[in-house]
Amino acid sequence: MPPKDTDITGRSPKRRRPQAIRRLVIWYRRNAAVTSLVGTASAASSVAGSMAGSMVSTAGSVAGAAGNVAGNVAGVAGSVAGAAGSVAGSMANSVLQPLVFDPLRRLQQGSSPDGELRIVDAERLWVAVDGMGGDHAPGPILEGCLRAVALLPVRVRFVAETAAVDQAVAALGLGEELAAAIGAGLIEVVASGPSVGMDEEATVVRRKRDASINMAMDLVKAGEATAVYSAGNSGAVMASAIFRLGRLKGIDRPAIGALFPTKDPNQQVLVLDVGANMDAKAAYLHQFALLGNIYSRDVLQVRRPRIGLLNIGEEECKGNELCLKTYPLLAADDRFVFAGNCEGRDVLSGDFDVVVCDGFTGNVLLKFLESVGSVLLDVLRAELPRGRRGKVGSAFLRSNLVRIKKRLDHAEHGGALLLGVNGVCVIGHGSSKALSVVSALRLAHSAASHGVMDDLHKLSDSTDAAVACG
Repeated sequence: MPPKDTDITGRSPKRRRPQAIRRLVIWYRRNAAVTSLVGTASAASSVAGSMAGSMVSTAGSVAGAAGNVAGNVAGVAGSVAGAAGSVAGSMANSVLQPLVFDPLRRLQQGSSPDGELRIVDAERLWVAVDGMGGDHAPGPILEGCLRAVALLPVRVRFVAETAAVDQAVAALGLGEELAAAIGAGLIEVVASGPSVGMDEEATVVRRKRDASINMAMDLVKAGEATAVYSAGNSGAVMASAIFRLGRLKGIDRPAIGALFPTKDPNQQVLVLDVGANMDAKAAYLHQFALLGNIYSRDVLQVRRPRIGLLNIGEEECKGNELCLKTYPLLAADDRFVFAGNCEGRDVLSGDFDVVVCDGFTGNVLLKFLESVGSVLLDVLRAELPRGRRGKVGSAFLRSNLVRIKKRLDHAEHGGALLLGVNGVCVIGHGSSKALSVVSALRLAHSAASHGVMDDLHKLSDSTDAAVACG
């Protein structure tokens, strides 16, 4: 039995830790898997470290390595001061790396064992970039291209107005970096005529023949680039792609396909159409399913993509006239796996690999998702406790909240594919900046290097054969 003036741990009641500290230690021990991810930046790490130090001095024991947050807190617990502290310390050291927090380096995950992308110049693909497309063009677009050629196996033909490029280079201080990239053969600046404005009609591409978007499309058509990217007027981009590249045989209307995140961080769902066709027919949605099936299989490496029809209910009899006419077309086609109707709540569930809908519905869904990341983070910040306890909780959860936002951030996906035209075309968000451009060029490279166009041409050939036999 311990003396009357001590508790079961041998400590005097007067020296017991304050209640808040005891609660923090209990919380840490119960949530070790989460708190091992602590440390979004050096500031957050130092805050947690100083707290752990004060706990150690209060408890009167010193654990493992002094610089290790997990080890020091384990020392406070007393009973786990030995092996548990060293294990937790090694976990924290392996996680607290800048790769987690730098979104540009995060694009390189899985590229090589040491996390660095080894680029072979001979394997680089040319991508034509509409340098005048976007709300902030050409400066941020050019900045993104400079980052992309350093991170990805691509070369860029940057099509833009010369005067605008010179002004942007001077304003952003990109002169030396651009000169080095040009000297290394990674970027080539192609002069264009007056560009297409974000507020102009799509048909203006017929009059402005030497606009940057038209010249970029021509580079793909001539075989001088394997893909084209533009963050400009989406209607003009689609019109230029149809006029310059042409539609695939058997495809009546091209569709814009966007990649959405799911609850599984390793899985994405392709939603199309998200804006190209405001009014659609059942035959169009059937063609969208065929296009999405090939892209999901070839690029996303899904062996048997599950196709879903966006609807208000799972039952076959539910939906508007468009859905009721589309359902039997999808169910009767044995070229893909039709998984039935997909309700709005199931789009991000991971139960579907491709979801088809008309452009009006898809665009509303896309714009809604774009707001979710920032809104969710703001709500969580508002709900965190105030005062000292809130600051402590924020320090532990900050990296988790940032990763949640990144998974829902449209800038991490970069752009959407225009499927159904005779070439790889990526359409970016009008507000795209450097990170979005890097992500979009990564998407363009992925589509161009996986033989998507070859399989799409085979699809059109088989469609023609089926029509002939019929």
